Amino acid sequence: MLALEWLNNARDVMQKIENTQIENIKKAALVMADSIESKHWVHTFGCGHATIPIEEMYPRIGGFVGFHPILELPLTFFTHIFGEMGIHQFLFLERAEGFGNEIMKNYNFDKQDTMWIFSHTGINNVNIDVALKAKEAGMKVIVYGSAAEAVGKTTRHSCGKTLFELADIVVDSCVPVVDASVTLKNHIDKIGPISTLGFVTLVWMTITTVAEILADRGVKLYIHPSHNVPGDVTAHERLDACLAEYKKRVACI
Repeated sequence: MLALEWLNNARDVMQKIENTQIENIKKAALVMADSIESKHWVHTFGCGHATIPIEEMYPRIGGFVGFHPILELPLTFFTHIFGEMGIHQFLFLERAEGFGNEIMKNYNFDKQDTMWIFSHTGINNVNIDVALKAKEAGMKVIVYGSAAEAVGKTTRHSCGKTLFELADIVVDSCVPVVDASVTLKNHIDKIGPISTLGFVTLVWMTITTVAEILADRGVKLYIHPSHNVPGDVTAHERLDACLAEYKKRVACI
């Protein structure tokens, strides 16, 4: 049954993450915790399906203030497949060197901020633009993606480096570079990608580690509560406090 084959492949990725990436996750989480404790931001960026982990982390029940999503609509999949903002335009834009520079002009960054980038292959120009600009601004750059599988791949950027080579810290998603993981009879291409599961797994392993570090330091976290639990009479009040804190902090960006 192909459903179980995909499930086993997904389990294998999660097991590899546990076996090989815990120390890298701790390193990344420590940098992020330092930014958040100092009232600065962990900015998050990705393209295409790599925006899904960004959308997962904030705002979200169990997430907390400190992560700032940079989501450029034409680089997400919240677009049309054909027509305006279609897939052809998306594929062009993620490879268009210089487009990331224009995105970065829209924000005010601080050297105490952190830039967290998700990219499966690490070769496309927009992500590399963002990383280069982040480093230029003095930020630490943390990259999550299929780093080991990307070794030997040629960057599309004129700087001559992949995203993984530019990063201060790399956490490997442990996903095969082809991403799709299940062979289908009578077809060349596989089905059942697993990179999104790898990314989301790493997101919550990282964010829970960041939360643990900050809680141990005595830092108050503004955590989004569930507002659907019967009897929790202060949930909306706590949610309002989170949004007020986010609004206060984001005003400086």
